[in-house]
Amino acid sequence: MSRRFRTRMVMNIVYSTVVACLVEVFLIANVSMISSYLRETRYRDSFFLRLTETETLMAFVYLLSGIAIFSVTFFALQERSMRYISRISSAIQNISEGDLNTTIEVRGDDEFTAMAVNLNKMVGDIRNLMDKEREAERTKNELITNVAHDLRTPLTSIIGYLELLSGKVEIPAEMQKKYIDIAYAKSKRLEKLIEDLFGFTKMNYGKVAMHVSKVDIVKLLSQLLEEFYPSFKDKNLSYELQSNVPGKVITADGNLLARLFDNLINNAIKYGADGKRVLVQIHAEEEVVTVSVTNYGYVIPADELPLLFNKFYRVEQSRSTNTGGTGLGLAIAKNIVDMHGGTIQVTSDLNGTVFTVRLRTNFDINRENFQMP
Repeated sequence: MSRRFRTRMVMNIVYSTVVACLVEVFLIANVSMISSYLRETRYRDSFFLRLTETETLMAFVYLLSGIAIFSVTFFALQERSMRYISRISSAIQNISEGDLNTTIEVRGDDEFTAMAVNLNKMVGDIRNLMDKEREAERTKNELITNVAHDLRTPLTSIIGYLELLSGKVEIPAEMQKKYIDIAYAKSKRLEKLIEDLFGFTKMNYGKVAMHVSKVDIVKLLSQLLEEFYPSFKDKNLSYELQSNVPGKVITADGNLLARLFDNLINNAIKYGADGKRVLVQIHAEEEVVTVSVTNYGYVIPADELPLLFNKFYRVEQSRSTNTGGTGLGLAIAKNIVDMHGGTIQVTSDLNGTVFTVRLRTNFDINRENFQMP
């Protein structure tokens, strides 16, 4: 028990003892006075007087009276605590029956108060856990639905073209090549979807091991842009890399960063074709590196910006289908940024759609409660 609770219990015992003693003294004094009066009058032979002259019996009466007075006083002083205990007991009963909306008023500062606080916290934790489980179940069902839909669409096309090619009807060589090219493109899209799906699942459930090393982020982005040259040429896009330093070495997982910026650049190429240009900017400081990828295509509505990093979210379903999007690229990008303890943001207006990534230059994989400055 806490010192405060023990002190209160001791004080209640003292108060009860004092009250019992005072009442006993008052009782004894009055009984003695009445006995003296009876001896001096004609009632000297009364039953009450003979009773009071029996010392053993009177001692027993006084003892019982003292215990009764002490008990009544002590329970009166403890009544508030007892009612509080009763409320806690009722709340525990309600919780055990499944009523998780039960809360206990917190008052005082003793063991019962701590019990009420802990009980309220426990109920809140259980509610949060159940909400997370419901959300996980909803997310799982949503994932299954979206995966089934996205796998079925290209698979149906592949099967259809292969049936045409394997049929008895003669198809010109040019049409055969066209059908094969379409089936191949759909197969590649299917492969990309499965790859993104596995990657997202592993990251989302913490099954991706990070291999942290020294990475020159300026060199990394320069190489990625060069690798995307055929895609830029195919979309008739130009690209530019701007950096305030010729090179900047940071501590990170190089493979994951390559995938992060691969997704952002690929996203900029697919959805920025109308703007004819993709701009990648690097601003390196002592502790933080900021990388922004800008395209000048379709302006994303402001109310949809916070939803872009949700899995399977697409700003425009038909457009995303035409460009081969899986709806997982930005969700994977955000997961990678979170794994590095950084931040990713997006803005979109007439000046362009900008994805901004901020990363620590010295990332510590064992650091907890990481916060960007």
